[in-house]
Amino acid sequence: MANNELKNRKIIISGGGTGGHIFPAISIANALVKIDPSTEILFVGANGRMEMERVPAAGYKIIGLDISGIQRGSILKNLSLPFKLMGSIWKAMKIIREFKPDAVVGVGGYASGPLLYAASVKGVPALIQEQNSFAGVTNKKLGKKTKKICVAFDGMEAFFPKDKIIKTGNPVRRESVDIAGKREAAYTEFNLSPAKKTILVVGGSLGARTLNDSVINDLDKITSSDVQLIWQTGKHYYADIIRLLGKEVHPNVRILEFLNRMDLAYAAADIIISRAGAGTIAELCIVGKPVILVPSPNVAEDHQTKNAKTLVQENAAVYLADRLASRKLIREALALLDDDKMQKALSDNISKLAKPDADITIANEVFALTGKRK
Repeated sequence: MANNELKNRKIIISGGGTGGHIFPAISIANALVKIDPSTEILFVGANGRMEMERVPAAGYKIIGLDISGIQRGSILKNLSLPFKLMGSIWKAMKIIREFKPDAVVGVGGYASGPLLYAASVKGVPALIQEQNSFAGVTNKKLGKKTKKICVAFDGMEAFFPKDKIIKTGNPVRRESVDIAGKREAAYTEFNLSPAKKTILVVGGSLGARTLNDSVINDLDKITSSDVQLIWQTGKHYYADIIRLLGKEVHPNVRILEFLNRMDLAYAAADIIISRAGAGTIAELCIVGKPVILVPSPNVAEDHQTKNAKTLVQENAAVYLADRLASRKLIREALALLDDDKMQKALSDNISKLAKPDADITIANEVFALTGKRK
């Protein structure tokens, strides 16, 4: 047996900044270890960003680069960017030289660029995991130097060399989408009635102002319709909403800062109102419930709108522009709750887009790059 067949594989996973990058990265790491427990994994993130806490909490080592993005409206803060970039590339080179990875994975975020660039210089095979339907500037440039690009949407040859693209889907937190047989437990968890229909509003861990304002504006329409509401406000808005409405605003309404059991929230819902981040969409496809997507307009290159419209093209979701939500969202949601035929069509179509084993598929593609067999 050759030596390279015995050597444990070493993988660097780089990126972060938001949960949309971090959760897929950790899912890929978990899949790599699941397939081959001897795999040694190192994360590279950006100092001061959430990956520096979330990755160690998941049980993995991480090294931080002093890298940040362009600060809009502040010329002075941007003057140091070229120096930060050069320093981060130098440190990334040092990390690769010392860790000696067999392959590198970039998931997007500030740290991903310097690490993937350093890997290309050092001749280490690299893979990009592009979550969105519209690739960012950094990934488009780095895509020319990487061996493989794992994507979740069709039409990505507009951004990357076609021969490098593999449609794998986006990795999800498996515990969040495991909803089979949990409906009764979900009603108990949220103290809801099985006899009433339920709307789930979820705007991410930080929250979404538009979704919250839309609910506040038309909360009376929800309560007068005898519909139940699970409303995850996010930590930025929870205190103000409780001050405004009180905790026990109505027997049918549950106001929560954060959903610790996302699986039970999904299980309880008849329809879901959500932003359109790529990771969220990947979860919603597996959950298979009717969805109204209200993309955030405050993201790079408006990629959430592009993500949402790819589902709309398949009649797999209802799309509502952020600027219209405060007037129309709850009305649309209540109309959808009364339309069983539309609900079934949306549910059937979104389920067809699910890629529940994306993490395993991507992990196998990473291992294929290493040229080592176990």
